[in-house]
Amino acid sequence: MDDRKQILCMKWGTMYGPDYVNCLYGMISRNLSYPFRLFCMTDHTEGIRSEVECLPLPQLGFEVPPGAPGKWPKQALWNRDLFGLKGAALFLDLDSVIVGSLDGYFEYGSPEDVITARNWIKPWQRGAQTSVFRFQIGSHPYMLEDLQADPLLCVKYQFEQNYVTNHLRGGVRFWPAAWTKHFRRHCMGSWPLRYLHPPRLPAGCKIVTFPGSPKPPDAIAGRWTENNSARPPEEHFKWALSQPAGKQRKKALHRYVQPCDWVKENWKP
Repeated sequence: MDDRKQILCMKWGTMYGPDYVNCLYGMISRNLSYPFRLFCMTDHTEGIRSEVECLPLPQLGFEVPPGAPGKWPKQALWNRDLFGLKGAALFLDLDSVIVGSLDGYFEYGSPEDVITARNWIKPWQRGAQTSVFRFQIGSHPYMLEDLQADPLLCVKYQFEQNYVTNHLRGGVRFWPAAWTKHFRRHCMGSWPLRYLHPPRLPAGCKIVTFPGSPKPPDAIAGRWTENNSARPPEEHFKWALSQPAGKQRKKALHRYVQPCDWVKENWKP
């Protein structure tokens, strides 16, 4: 019997290069005391390190209708047969930075639980945030089958994590709040403070997720996206004020991040 821990990630299209997968493997290897296997389900295997076990992208079995902006390919993970894999698996988004021990993500709760981070934007709704979640492979096949029967559920729920929150029988459980944090929301602080200090790592945090922008390479460089220039605080502030008044200037003022050393220390192969 193979008792190695199973970790899954997905990479489709060209938004994320192989460096994201390679860094994820490196971070797992430095922060998990258990033997493990990392499976990358992808349509582009080029450049991925040999230790990662690449699998094809699992098929949804339906077309996502227009008007559903979420990352719906992740719902294929609920397939009744996921390439013959069995048992508990931890799913990680590629734009995750692991900064502490992952052991608890395998030890917390019951093996039968579906455990996610709690949605940080509207925490009072007790919604799932599926950047980091653990589940039993093949134990909830109706999650995919119901979408196949009625793809308009994607439009109803908009985002796949809303679907998981409301459709999973028995509901989800949540990791301890300190474990999983949102880079922009929990590390950068409000926009004036971003000019005064670099992003801070919250106490007790184990994984920092990077929904939207900036991504880990941008946080390291001190830029909002790879298409933006990295500037010292004073220069960026002056540049932002030079932008046309209104939404464009407001966005320019808010979209600032200083180079982040702790991301650089952790996000590497």
